[in-house]
This record gives sequence, C-alpha cells and structure tokens, in this order.
Amino acid sequence: MKIFLLGGTKDSTNIIEFIKRNYDAYILTTTTTEYGAKLAHESGSDDTIARPLLKDEIIKIILEGEFDVLIDATHPFAEHITQTSATIAEELKMPYIRFERPTTNFENIDTSCIHYVNSFVEAGKLISDEFNQGNVLHFAGANTMEDVLRYVPSERFYPRILKVESSLEKCDALGVDSDHIIPMTGAATAEENIELIEKYDACVMITKESGEIGGVIDKIEAANEKNIAVIMIQRPQIKEVNKKDMVSNLDELDVKLKTFFKK
Repeated sequence: MKIFLLGGTKDSTNIIEFIKRNYDAYILTTTTTEYGAKLAHESGSDDTIARPLLKDEIIKIILEGEFDVLIDATHPFAEHITQTSATIAEELKMPYIRFERPTTNFENIDTSCIHYVNSFVEAGKLISDEFNQGNVLHFAGANTMEDVLRYVPSERFYPRILKVESSLEKCDALGVDSDHIIPMTGAATAEENIELIEKYDACVMITKESGEIGGVIDKIEAANEKNIAVIMIQRPQIKEVNKKDMVSNLDELDVKLKTFFKK
C-alpha cells in the first residue's frame, strides 16, 4: 500500500505511527516546513517533501509514484489544501480520506471568556473596538498575522510561531519586532500560557478552534485564570469534502483503510 499523506500536524504523525504499526505501507508525507518533515520522518514516514506543493505537482507525484490512497491530515484551518486534495482525489478517481480532528468538547469548561468570530479580520476589528488596552497574544500561526495587524498596532502584538525563516520574514515585513516573537515547539500547557500572559501583560489572546490536540483547553484555562479574553476563530466548512470521506480518530481511519485494502 502506497500512501500520499498531506501532513504537518500532530494528527499526521499519529497516523504515520499507526499505519506503520498495523499495515505494510510506504508513506510519503508532505509538509510546508522542514520542522514538520523532521517530525514525520521521526514518526516513520518513508519519505518527506518539505515545501508547499501546487495542485499539478501533487498530481504528478501521485501518478508517477503510483500511490494507492490520498490522506489529508492537514490543520482544520488549512482550507485551501483540503479543497485541493479533495478535488485531486475526485479527478484521479482515487481513494481519499480527510482526517478531521474532533471539535473541542467544552462541556466542563467555563467558556464565558470566549468571543467567537469567523475570520482574522473580524478578530482584528474586535480587538480594535473592545480590547484596545494591554497586549495581544497571537496563538494562531504566522500566516494569519497580517489580517489582525490591519487593526492592531504591532507594538501590542506578540505572536507565538515556529522560528523558521519564512515566519521570521513575515514578522519583519509586518513590522513585528523580533523581541515580540514567542518561539513555538508544540502546544503549550495551561501553566506555560499563564506565564506568557503575565510576561507580556496580555489582555486578550487569539486562537483557532483547533481541537484539544491543538491545546485549546489549556489556552482557555489560562485565560480564565488570568481573567483575559479569548478570541476564537471558528473552523471553516469545506464544501468540497464529502462527509463519507471524513474520519476523526484512528479507529475510524482503520475501518476506512480496510475498505480499500486488506491488511
């Protein structure tokens, strides 16, 4: 079984480990960063590609490599690549699985600090209108900073990002001082988030609804402890993905793979 895996998330490394443990499979994992590729390789991926790929490039690799299945385990907010991957699978008439991590279970969590918005532009406007004192912790990645910084002064803005060249260049282009950059090496604990709130005198944090694996609960607990607001961007609904192609855990993935291949 040859698997083309769109990765770069904790979900994707869990998938690699699971498949390698349970199936005779070759896995090629694509990520947008060298860091993501390194983690994929350490998890058992046979090969990696560490850069963004265009649609035509993905199609060429799949056809030339004679891959059997396309698995999209990118971030819930990586809307464009998920749209692209679903379209590619349809065009090539190949098996397709979208691994969509579950939404966060807030059943026993105080969510009164959360302000829901549908975009980072909305987040920036809300901060400008309602949270114009104190600093802003941006826990939503380098690619989303620009929309927020249309409305929030860079001197109040503290992003937690991977310290890779492309992200640092974005910060520089947007006028974000290097002293404001918080290095990211994975999801932070509630205690670590509390320390950041205190250190940077934050009045609000921005995050995506990226599920428990993305550390959302720890962010909310920290915000509640320090009595600051959380602006949460809700997940996009991607119409190109058919519900029957979606799984949300490894057991469901296993069932889906068994419908395509025998172990």
